[in-house]
Amino acid sequence: MIRHIDFSSYTPVGDLTVVAICLVMMNLIFFSYINKTRSFRIFLSIIGFLVVSACADVSFYSVVKSGENLFFARLLRCVFHAALYLTFLHFVLYIISVTKLERPRKQIYIGVSVLLLVLVMVIDAFTSLSESRLAITETGIDYEGNNIFFYAYFAFVAIIILLLVRVRNRVYKRVMRGFYGSIAISFLMLLLQGLFDQVSYTVVTFLFPVIAMLYIMHSNPYDALIGAIDSSALGSMVRYNYEKQREFVFMSLFLRQFHEEGKLFPDDMQAAIRRFSSDFFKGALLFQVDNGHEMLVFSPDRNPDYEQRIERILSAFQEVYRKFRYDYKIVIGVSIPEISRKNEYVSFIQNVHRSMPENSIHRIGQEDVERFNKFELVMKEMESIHTANDLNDPRVLVYCQPVLNIRTMRYDTAEALMRLRLEGRGIVGPDEFIPLAEANGYIHTLTRIILHKTCGIVRRMEQEGYRFDRVSVNVSALELKDENFCRDVIRIISDCGVPGDKIAIELTESRSDSDFLVMKNKISELRARGIKIYLDDFGTGYSNMERIMQLPFDIIKFDRSLVVASESSERSEKIVENLANMFSELDYSVLYEGVENEHDEALCKEMFASYLQGYKYSRPVPIEQLTEYFMKNPA
Repeated sequence: MIRHIDFSSYTPVGDLTVVAICLVMMNLIFFSYINKTRSFRIFLSIIGFLVVSACADVSFYSVVKSGENLFFARLLRCVFHAALYLTFLHFVLYIISVTKLERPRKQIYIGVSVLLLVLVMVIDAFTSLSESRLAITETGIDYEGNNIFFYAYFAFVAIIILLLVRVRNRVYKRVMRGFYGSIAISFLMLLLQGLFDQVSYTVVTFLFPVIAMLYIMHSNPYDALIGAIDSSALGSMVRYNYEKQREFVFMSLFLRQFHEEGKLFPDDMQAAIRRFSSDFFKGALLFQVDNGHEMLVFSPDRNPDYEQRIERILSAFQEVYRKFRYDYKIVIGVSIPEISRKNEYVSFIQNVHRSMPENSIHRIGQEDVERFNKFELVMKEMESIHTANDLNDPRVLVYCQPVLNIRTMRYDTAEALMRLRLEGRGIVGPDEFIPLAEANGYIHTLTRIILHKTCGIVRRMEQEGYRFDRVSVNVSALELKDENFCRDVIRIISDCGVPGDKIAIELTESRSDSDFLVMKNKISELRARGIKIYLDDFGTGYSNMERIMQLPFDIIKFDRSLVVASESSERSEKIVENLANMFSELDYSVLYEGVENEHDEALCKEMFASYLQGYKYSRPVPIEQLTEYFMKNPA
């Protein structure tokens, strides 16, 4: 059977369009940021094969129409088909890479595709290079025998469709529909081409799935206003540079006000950030880590004088700061293999922020890495404690600080304090892990554990005849939002067989109106069970007298800062004294924290103290040692 293709059925418009669109895609890729994954490298190969096939097709028809060097024309035909077959193979490899298909099935699909590729390329080469099977006439091209490309096309399509069906549950449905739609359009284009007796748009039909790949899988658009890339690309950039063993320099800018309030940068500030991301370093990339947190990354190889450039950008930033006056933290460093391997720069920089004062610049050093490693250990152990949910977890320790009752001049209450004992770290203090526990949702688990252990010791001291009023346990204001908070507290106290009045809960005041109402209801529920409530840290941060008066606290704890302020001037002492007197007259007991010496003690007694607590009496000790401070009932 001889098949004839007329020269008039081909126009180079389709192939030239493919080349143009591929060049546009390469241009977009060059001037944007694409995650350099294995699937992206396969995607680049597909674009390359499409350009080769389109150029080979145009060249083939140019040569055969000229009637010169017909063997070269046949060779071009062979290259044209081979490039398209390789495109099909890379479609298969791309789908396997993106979906992370399990190894046995992956080997089957790759094996079948490679076998088909070798078979059709051998047959196609024999057909294309044989004068008896492919003849050039004055009006067109004559093929003798079956069109192997037609059968190979549909064989590859069948493999791809079977593969897509196999992985349909491994990919987000909307993504799958996007690929299915592009393939359907390719088929429609191929049918229309046959219907109108055309061969000009064969390569175009391969292009539609490629466009879908770029848009759905590899698009990572810039924020047009400030030139930042989404933070998801940061991890890919770090991974790529680590694999290639390439250094990079990073500059992190954190603006607390925008982070906390979720506000957009004003227009003038957007213009400044655009300038920072483009004018100071060659090839720099700006990543938006979070709202109010930007990270500029550049190669030291392309910027050998980067230290001088850093000084210039910092100088320019100070000019912007003098205008806007937003609090900032800037962290500067060169890539660290240990952090790159873990791909944890965001967490690493956030950990550095915790120890930085506002409006400061910090250069990364080895001590930051060591501190981060300790932080990671604490986070890992807290996650383990939270997951285990064991109220007797040996990693959570209860320490206590006894409290002196001014009326009786003996110790009859104490404050329970939490510590962690971690392998490789030893004892970890609350300042280090409490903020992390609050930020990551572990705090209520830790509170339940310390409450359970405290109740166990309280129960034992009662049975052994010790005389004391209560032991208080600190609770985070965040826990009050948990609808099970009161139930958990009451159940633990009840299960341990401890009277409610032997336990107190210490709370810090909340700022928002909604949190205030929640706190008020929770306090009332706990007090109904006989549990005493302390207001902790009065005099620090936020203190709203109107709200304090509405909350049924039993004891107000004056922070150490008020004791220090009272010593600074007579006026300050009078203010603190009058506050304490007011609370006393309203039937609140006043407890002064941070009493360190005889002078502090005498001063606090003059200022209407009911209880005193501090290093003058005892540092925090394991709760089992409270028996050294509490008196025993007579035998």
